[in-house]
Amino acid sequence: MSGDKHPVVFVGAGPGDPDLITVAGRKALEAADLVVFAGSLVSRQMLSWCRPECETVDSARLDLTAIIAHLARGWEAGRRVVRLHTGDPSLYGAIAEQIAELEARGIAWRVIPGVTAAFAAAAHLGLEYTLPELTQTLILTRAAGRTPVPRAESLAALAAHGSSLAIYLSAAQAEAVSSALQAAFGPEAPVALAYRVSWPDQRFVWTTARELPQALIDHEMTRQVLILAGPAVMARAQGEKTPGSKLYDAGFSHGFRAGKTEGD
Repeated sequence: MSGDKHPVVFVGAGPGDPDLITVAGRKALEAADLVVFAGSLVSRQMLSWCRPECETVDSARLDLTAIIAHLARGWEAGRRVVRLHTGDPSLYGAIAEQIAELEARGIAWRVIPGVTAAFAAAAHLGLEYTLPELTQTLILTRAAGRTPVPRAESLAALAAHGSSLAIYLSAAQAEAVSSALQAAFGPEAPVALAYRVSWPDQRFVWTTARELPQALIDHEMTRQVLILAGPAVMARAQGEKTPGSKLYDAGFSHGFRAGKTEGD
């Protein structure tokens, strides 16, 4: 591996809003000579940070072989190469196969993480996924469709844990999602539908586990929809008061604050 070549940088663009890219991600774009970006999902406004002489390639219609060819060509020429992904590259980003191909060619790489849609949606809704005594777990998953999931990770099995759920890439499996959520939380359990989170045309719709399929139809949400469910989502939708965190309890001590003791 040549030590004088720059690593290929995988950059998480965030959920849509260009301002939600990390500072490190923006700096990588500003320095890039070649950017291969997911044009069907990444805002083209991101490219405004690139220098005029930077080459940009839309990968929306490219297969893995063609994408790797562009990355490898740039790297071999000693250019600063950025592979720009939506959200965070570690979630449904298909970076594992790209990294494997780069490693097979002796090409260095690194990853700059990004904000995923589940966190941007929670920010918009004022939602905390991990509420004391209610749920301390967030599951990021998808329903089985053209891409299968392991049997132990079926949506029904995961929902049965009673944790917070952020369900990606599953609008086309609405009936299966609805069935799993009804079984776990009940037919009237509130569910949030988050469409194109942080984009100018973003929409948020509250529905129920039972009405989820019809709500997607009524609001013409066929893709780029995140489905949020679980006890914390239900509590937020219903305005329920939940137990407070020990972190801010005056009687709870930790390394930075002495708490009250018995007899105080």
